[in-house]
Amino acid sequence: QVRLVESGGGSVQAGGSLKLSCAASGYIFNSCGMGWYRQAPGKERELVSTINSDGTTSYADSVKGRFTISQNNAKNTLYLQMNSLKTEDTAVYYCTACIDYGLDRLNYWGQGTQVTVSS
Repeated sequence: QVRLVESGGGSVQAGGSLKLSCAASGYIFNSCGMGWYRQAPGKERELVSTINSDGTTSYADSVKGRFTISQNNAKNTLYLQMNSLKTEDTAVYYCTACIDYGLDRLNYWGQGTQVTVSS
C-alpha cells in the first residue's frame, strides 16, 4: 500500500508562484514513475507533469516553461514548482505514483490540494 499526501496549495494572484509537495509513504520501491494531475471545476482531470524512475520529465504544453517537477528520493517527496501562474491554472492538483509489483502495476493517488489563481 502507498499513501500520498499533497500540500502547498493555496490562493495566489496571477503571476505568482506556488510549490506543491507530495509526501509518499508505504511500499514505494520499484516506482515506475510519479506525476501531477489537475482537475478544474467542470473539466476532466488532466495530466500536468510526470517524472520517470530515470529522472526523465514531461510536461503538458500549457505548463511548459512555467512548471518544474522534481523529487527528493531521500525524503520520498515529489514537488511541483509553479511559476507565472495563470487563472486557468486554478484546479485541484493530485499527486500520483506508479508502483511496479512485477506481474502488475498499480497507480496510487493523493487526496488533492486546491490551487486558486486570481486575476
